[in-house]
Amino acid sequence: MAWNEPGNKGQDPWGKKGGNDKGPPDLDEVFRNLSKRFGGKGSGGGISAMSLVIVLAIAVVVWGLSGFYTVKEAEKGVALRFGGYIGEVDPGLQWKATFIDEVTPVNVQTVRSIPASGSMLTADENVVLVQLDVQYRVNNAKNYLYSVVNADASLREATDSALRYVIGHNTMDDILTTGRDKIRRDTWDEIERIIERYNLGIVIVDVNFLPARPPEEVRDAFDDAIAAQEDEQRFIREAEAYSRQLEPQVRGTVQRMGQQARAYKQRVTLEAQGKVARFEQLLPEYQMAPEVTRERMYFDTMQEVMSGTSKVLIDAKSSGNLMYLPLDKLMQNSQSGKSTSVNRQPAQPIMSVNSTTNNSSMPLDGRPSRGDRTGRN
Repeated sequence: MAWNEPGNKGQDPWGKKGGNDKGPPDLDEVFRNLSKRFGGKGSGGGISAMSLVIVLAIAVVVWGLSGFYTVKEAEKGVALRFGGYIGEVDPGLQWKATFIDEVTPVNVQTVRSIPASGSMLTADENVVLVQLDVQYRVNNAKNYLYSVVNADASLREATDSALRYVIGHNTMDDILTTGRDKIRRDTWDEIERIIERYNLGIVIVDVNFLPARPPEEVRDAFDDAIAAQEDEQRFIREAEAYSRQLEPQVRGTVQRMGQQARAYKQRVTLEAQGKVARFEQLLPEYQMAPEVTRERMYFDTMQEVMSGTSKVLIDAKSSGNLMYLPLDKLMQNSQSGKSTSVNRQPAQPIMSVNSTTNNSSMPLDGRPSRGDRTGRN
């Protein structure tokens, strides 16, 4: 629509009445208007330029102050400039260019945890409910933020994959009882092998293999099996403790028996040597009077053998009147262990034998007189 058309109602293009076209407004007038708005008097263009400088200076100060930030002690800052990585920022008070640099803090000291659980199939085709807890820590802030879309989610998927792989290569009995530590170690190694190629910037601190549970349908049977295996281990430990307790006693008994055997050997040897020495002393006497020595040895042996008996021996071939002198004394002496001393008293005869053919007397020990021994008086 032109300015002189009927719809313009006599105004120029700048809204002036009268239709006088004076052109666009002057720049000085624009600055004066701005100066008035900021408190100026509008007396000149110099004051308007100074006000603009002040405004720009205040804006620069505010921009500079907005760039200060703090990185905590347990964190590392990842700095980007126009979206490009420029380095890591240490803990403390730092400054960045606002709208130009961007810093993202990452906690590199806190130990984080990711749980994993689920029903899994074992090598012996059983289903078991397994629970695992992985503890990890960030060791490279840049890789943690920018190597993958979400490092925590990637680690969770790697944990689930590693756990299913390890469970699938072990039997249910090992998972529930004796093989738990091996499964924990194998799962840890498998997780590290998986995440190594992705450079997630994290390190595994520990893997906790929580108690696995069998299906509810066979839970009682597996509880009994676990209890039996625990009893087996307990019995083994008790047997080992008993063995350790009994072994010193047995060793002491063996040593004592050995000492007793050596002492018995020494005693028997000395007794044998003593008997040999005694017979060696009797040898000259035997050589001088063999018959007398033989009879004496015979009587001494019989006396030693018969000293412990209470029986009275009578020669059935003897004839004549037999008279026993006190038999009750003989029995008492035999019971009191004095039979040896009684038998050695030839002056007190216990039994006398009267014969029509040969009147002779026999002492208690039944020994004939020297004349009878030789057959001559």
